[in-house]
Amino acid sequence: MHNAASVSASLGSLGLLRLFGVSWSWSLAAGLGAYLGARSWKYFYIAAKTATRDINGLYVLCRVKLALWRYMRNGSNIPSIFTQVVKQHPNKPALIYEATGEVWTFTQLDEISNAVAHWARGQGWVSGDVVALFLESRPLQVALWLGLAKVGVEAALINFSLRCDPLLHCIGVSGSRAIVFGAELADALLEVNSAISQSMVRFCTGELSAEMLACLGAQPLDAVLATAPRHSPSPCVPPKGMNDRLFYIYTSGTTGLPKAAIVVHSRYYRIAAFGYYAFRMRTEDIIYDCLPLYHSAGNILGVGQCLIHGLTVVVKRKFSASRFWDDCIKYNCTVVQYIGEICRYLLSQPVRPSEKGHKVRLAIGNGLRPSVWEAFMERFGVRQIGEFYGATECNCSIANMDGKVGACGFNSRILPFVYPIRLVRVNEENMEPLRNSRGLCVPCRPGEPGLLVGQIDQKDPLRRFDGYANQDATKKKIAHNVFRKNDCAYMSGDVLVMDELGYMYFRDRSGDTFRWRGENVSTTEVEGIISNLLDQTDVAVYGVAIPGVEGKAGMAAIADPSESLDCDKFLKNIQRALPSYARPVFLRTSPQVDTTGTFKIQKTRLQREGFDPRLTTDQLYYLNSRAGRYEPIDEELYNAIVEGRIPL
Repeated sequence: MHNAASVSASLGSLGLLRLFGVSWSWSLAAGLGAYLGARSWKYFYIAAKTATRDINGLYVLCRVKLALWRYMRNGSNIPSIFTQVVKQHPNKPALIYEATGEVWTFTQLDEISNAVAHWARGQGWVSGDVVALFLESRPLQVALWLGLAKVGVEAALINFSLRCDPLLHCIGVSGSRAIVFGAELADALLEVNSAISQSMVRFCTGELSAEMLACLGAQPLDAVLATAPRHSPSPCVPPKGMNDRLFYIYTSGTTGLPKAAIVVHSRYYRIAAFGYYAFRMRTEDIIYDCLPLYHSAGNILGVGQCLIHGLTVVVKRKFSASRFWDDCIKYNCTVVQYIGEICRYLLSQPVRPSEKGHKVRLAIGNGLRPSVWEAFMERFGVRQIGEFYGATECNCSIANMDGKVGACGFNSRILPFVYPIRLVRVNEENMEPLRNSRGLCVPCRPGEPGLLVGQIDQKDPLRRFDGYANQDATKKKIAHNVFRKNDCAYMSGDVLVMDELGYMYFRDRSGDTFRWRGENVSTTEVEGIISNLLDQTDVAVYGVAIPGVEGKAGMAAIADPSESLDCDKFLKNIQRALPSYARPVFLRTSPQVDTTGTFKIQKTRLQREGFDPRLTTDQLYYLNSRAGRYEPIDEELYNAIVEGRIPL
């Protein structure tokens, strides 16, 4: 029986790996590994604990992969898939605009996107041309990029919060021939208008004065679309398939100017389909999408359920913590989206009846801190958290399908090569993977933090990496000789930890972990603890260098708009909650903490300014451990610290 189980495991491994295109040599090696692993009780223990999870994950993987193969074989793309959905649900609400209550049926969305396609073709744009979209979230934004895609034109979805140089960079890096902007962003465009090429055609949607239109050199778009044909356009030439470009989504730019990530049709389908099957969504679900539509979470994971699976999506112009649950009740939402700090913002709101009177059963997103996970579910009565990990451009996305608290996903410990991603040892100072004597990356053991990487195979829609519009940026994300000689893999830039059952936990963004007093300090963990102590206040924790001192001292920037922080009380609380090495040596209080448009806390400026009072008007404090109190930092105290006259 023992040998039979071993042989069964090895043959099962071999068959599955060959099904997913893994080479014979690796399939045989994995089969042998399963055979040897099955000879130990540890293997059986892990298999027993994870079998249901892994089978469910394998089902989702097979479902998405087979669908992609079918669509690729048939020459399909996102617009053609949407056309089939329209036939199934012609009069069902597709998009609801919360700001106005406007309802678009699937037929209306199809017809308006057809009008966009005819307008684009009338402009002389052809397959492969790019048009920038710069407007706040609304159903028309979906119709615009979808209509452009119907004639092969690629949209560049620009963050509506950008201004000046970053905005100008994003418009230029995509090579756009035209820009469509919302009237609400006319002033932002005016700031950079003179620097934009005069050959770039400008169109405005929304009400804007004739004087402003003339000043911007823009044409009104709404009237043109209202009179454009509503029937389907003729196919684009050359035709776009699943591996061709659909649009560009820009990274948040937390470490520099945003990069334009390429989203091909198969990637759009993959992200939306994984979310649908992994978290067991249904066609009758109504999704509350309060995330910006220039971002993959809002436009692919959210709106993608409408275009690919026929769900109704409520589009919120901008996130509002105070209106969140009222909106969910009003529109009978059953699924909500979150990202970054949204769940914590909701917990910080006063208790109101609507937070328990809704029908929401699933919250799906990423970046949910473990410290607020269970509190969110208990207070708001949400039965399922669909946490996942993934960047717009990455090929190593993972999902938490069974609600393991704190985990952002998993990979099978029994058949790891079915989905070829790995955690590899890394030098966290420069994020370079460590190599063994053969020049290959070193896999991490359970419990050992490592860089998440995904093997690249451009022939496999689940493992391809399309990179960015800038080829140099693309090359920087690719490592060679990772799993085996002459292969290549995508480097996520993120450090995760995997437990013995294969659950993965997000630890920190590159550079967020720092060493102090010989100990590693996790900024994510400290932020969560301090935020809880301060009733879910925005907190950014980071390390700052001090001349002549080894490591980096912890610093916490705290949002304190009412200037009510009691430093003495705060110190007593963190002394109980944090070990000495993790307590912030420096504090910074300000009216607000910078966040990105997707609610991720920005630290670049804070780290650059450090604890120098000459660089900020915010109040700064230093922890005088001998006196047992936080003291305000002035220029004299700052100089004493950096000159080493005050021991740390």
